[in-house]
Amino acid sequence: MKTKYLQSWAQNTALILLSLILLSSTSIVIFAEDNKPIRTAQEKLKAKLTTETLSTLITYVELQVRLRKEIKALKNELKFTQSETEKTETKRALEKAEKKLRGTSKNLEDIAANTDLELLRDTKELPFNLQRELFSLLEPALKEMKHATSDVRLKSQIREKILFYEKRLPILEEALRNISALNRANKNPKIKAELVKMNKAWAKQRVFIESELQAKKLQLSKLETQQESLSENTDSFFKDFFQRRGWTLIQAFFAIIGVLILSRLMRLIFTRFLTGYAAEHRGVQFRIIDIAIRFATFLLVIIAPMIIFYIEEDWVLFSLGLLILIGMAWTLRQAVPRYWGQLELFLNVGPVREGERLMLDGIPWRVKHINMYSILENPIAGLSQRVDIDDLVDMRSRPVNDSEPWFPCKRGDWIVLKDGVRGKVIGISIEMVQLIQRGGAVYTYNMNDFLSLSAKNLSKSFRVKETIGISYNHQKESTTSIVEKLEAIIKKRAIDEGYEDIVQSIRVEFQQANDSSLDLVVIADFKGSAADIYNRLRRSIQRWCVDACTENKWEIPYPQLTLHSETL
Repeated sequence: MKTKYLQSWAQNTALILLSLILLSSTSIVIFAEDNKPIRTAQEKLKAKLTTETLSTLITYVELQVRLRKEIKALKNELKFTQSETEKTETKRALEKAEKKLRGTSKNLEDIAANTDLELLRDTKELPFNLQRELFSLLEPALKEMKHATSDVRLKSQIREKILFYEKRLPILEEALRNISALNRANKNPKIKAELVKMNKAWAKQRVFIESELQAKKLQLSKLETQQESLSENTDSFFKDFFQRRGWTLIQAFFAIIGVLILSRLMRLIFTRFLTGYAAEHRGVQFRIIDIAIRFATFLLVIIAPMIIFYIEEDWVLFSLGLLILIGMAWTLRQAVPRYWGQLELFLNVGPVREGERLMLDGIPWRVKHINMYSILENPIAGLSQRVDIDDLVDMRSRPVNDSEPWFPCKRGDWIVLKDGVRGKVIGISIEMVQLIQRGGAVYTYNMNDFLSLSAKNLSKSFRVKETIGISYNHQKESTTSIVEKLEAIIKKRAIDEGYEDIVQSIRVEFQQANDSSLDLVVIADFKGSAADIYNRLRRSIQRWCVDACTENKWEIPYPQLTLHSETL
């Protein structure tokens, strides 16, 4: 039975492979004509690169032959050299030649293979390093970033090498020309020997630099030919990244969402079943529970994706997560004192506490609620603002006294400012205050300017004091009967003109003996509901006083100026 099953499976597999081969052959036949021009251009380019590669390889091989001969000659010279100075110079020249030979061998392999052979080369085992071991977990992420930028970095390195050789090649050529000119003009055989030796050394150096320059230009040409555009590379990189890790990232995202939903549910459960948890001014124990939930949520939001990356064995994402955590830990290290102050505020045991009073922007505020974003309010002005808890760390609040004022007025109040403007408050904001006068004129004041003008609020109750002067002819009765009669007349006139409901009290008193008159003052207290007719009431009192003087024949004097002339 098992044999029949295997035979059937083999037959099916063979049929599938045969179908795929036929489909591939058909596709090749159909699209052969359309792709022929492209394939021809690619073949030409490939043939050109192959020719250049072979030419470069020949140059390197010839250079290697010369370097080996030079090394052999230097070794022989080292055997027969007696002077220590010459031995040192010969050893230095030998090391330099061997290094060049190793470099040419490496370049020869790279150009021939046309790929990165670093992984195939032996590397020395590095000594134990604790820091390197601790950060070895970050290696996958670093390798991924290194791989993503490998082409760009390689091109940059090659361009730097080309620039390096292009700067030195003209100097070498000029040096060789100068040596040749000296050699032709020289007649001294000893100097000629030195010049020939120098010419030979610099000629080798020029051949080496020319070979390196040609090789680097060829490498750059191949990279630029094979490399796609930057946008295509970027699209390809991100496409490949998300194709390989998309499902893992989706799982990590849902893990974070799950943690946040769980945290929200816990808060809702505590709010519903734990009495006092959602109170306006919570106790310290409830605040500790709240901060514990927030801290646990923060940790789980970090740990949950890391667990997903570990289970899925995606070490690149795991390393990236560790890198982010290290950055966060480094940032928190600097901010711990600041966060400690915020924690004290959150627990309502810091310098600013709920229900207390503090000054901000020149205005007193009551701390209504302390949270990550705290709520401040001014109960009289009807203002509130949301403040980051970090902004409260350096502030101080104090207990509220019931008799303390919060603001000079509220919306709808009638006020008189020090500059003489009287109006009804129609708008209060943190930045400005607006007043409207009878007749519709609107005044707008900056908040600081408004507070400096010492507003007099008429909306509770207010007093009007008006002065009337009578002649010294009435001096005898000015402090007795005239005062009583004037008070009675003004009270009666206030009732007759319909001001009875707004008048709280009216009295007349002797004020002072002035230069040309005896002054009486009318003191009238009114309810705040009459604040809008404040000036009308002042005018009415003056009118009533004049009418009373007319009715009772009390003379109202006027200032007199007497000129005295001295007879000479």
